Amino acid sequence: MMTPPTLKDTKSGILLMVLAIFCFAAMDAAAKGLIARYPVPQVIWARFAGQVLIVALLLGPRLPQMLRTQWPVLHLVRSACQLGAIACFFSALPYIGLAEATALGDLNPVLITLGAALFLGERLGPRRLAGVIAALIGALIIIRPGLSVFTPAALLPLAAAVFYSINALLTRRLGPHETAWTPMILAALFGMAVTSAALPFVWVPVPMADWPQFALIGVLGTVAQLFLIRAFTLAEAGSVAPFAYVGLIFATGWGYILYDEVPDLPTIIGALVIVLAGLYVWHRETRVHGASKSL
Repeated sequence: MMTPPTLKDTKSGILLMVLAIFCFAAMDAAAKGLIARYPVPQVIWARFAGQVLIVALLLGPRLPQMLRTQWPVLHLVRSACQLGAIACFFSALPYIGLAEATALGDLNPVLITLGAALFLGERLGPRRLAGVIAALIGALIIIRPGLSVFTPAALLPLAAAVFYSINALLTRRLGPHETAWTPMILAALFGMAVTSAALPFVWVPVPMADWPQFALIGVLGTVAQLFLIRAFTLAEAGSVAPFAYVGLIFATGWGYILYDEVPDLPTIIGALVIVLAGLYVWHRETRVHGASKSL
């Protein structure tokens, strides 16, 4: 069983998770605009190529050292799941709204919390369980099962949630044993290699005006991944996973600002439920840690 994190680590992990989700939502919003004009593999390639370039520049001569790992198989599976999550989510964006896709993909905190209890030995107490169930109810209020959101394209964000959950659990498993730079560069190289193989068949010439948007996707994806890896390294997966639901708020905002996707009343109500559920989990985790330290 892994050593439980401290209260400070848990708070830092939650903050890093929120920052990661904000960056991911901004990246998804930028990708939605590009996918309307470019093939999905080309947009995904830009996301991973940007991460390879940025991480390589930041690491400099330390890059060869960060490429070495004792868990190559785990990194391979993690990298494949990260690519699968991004590919499924981006592929859904031409067909459904940004907020709806995010809501459907936000099954992952439930999967992460349950997976962490089953495979990482983390406790699944009533506070965490209540938090993720309440947040899931908020997501269901937004997507309203049985209505137009549930098209065949809606299965793609659900598949992305499964891939993301496996990726997050493996990140938590590897986190305490090696620096965050190793999974970042290995996953980026894997994603860039796979999508590069598809580029000759799908490439669409990019005018100079669109290159900054392609670059922005790479930057946002890199920053978000760094925050995410650090979050799962510092805190237990079940503590930080419910805060992925704030992505619904960010996605709704970006959808409104960039694409005139106006949220309706059920979306607003569901978003409030999700935020309150996340704050409840954080509050209860803080109280429990505080009480244990006073004993």
